[in-house]
Amino acid sequence: MEKKVVFTAQAPSAIGPYSQAIVTPQGLVFTAGQIPIDPASGNIVQGGIQEQTSRVLDNIKAILEGAGSGLQHVAKTTVFLAEMNEFAAMNEVYGLYFSTTPPARSTVQVSRLPRDVRVEIEAIAILPH
Repeated sequence: MEKKVVFTAQAPSAIGPYSQAIVTPQGLVFTAGQIPIDPASGNIVQGGIQEQTSRVLDNIKAILEGAGSGLQHVAKTTVFLAEMNEFAAMNEVYGLYFSTTPPARSTVQVSRLPRDVRVEIEAIAILPH
């Protein structure tokens, strides 16, 4: 089995030479980093870090479901924040999506994110058999 490209209209389309996600022959799903784009409008969601985190995680959820997985199968996330002082507010929303057996996670502050958003998150999930 070759790697498989994942696409769902329920999440923002790739805006360059990358895929929403890739499923490996070993049954892992790697999502591209997601920013808070509303897939229906193509616009960045209004609001602060909490609204943006919610949209990002909704996008990841849609991509994982399109791959045949889901948030409950996420093993690892990486969170990129424009401001580390927004960690607690991001974490509050993040905890709503990963309330039981949360994945391993790294969180880093970066100097700038695409379209000057507050947060970007990528995930690695297991494809259930």
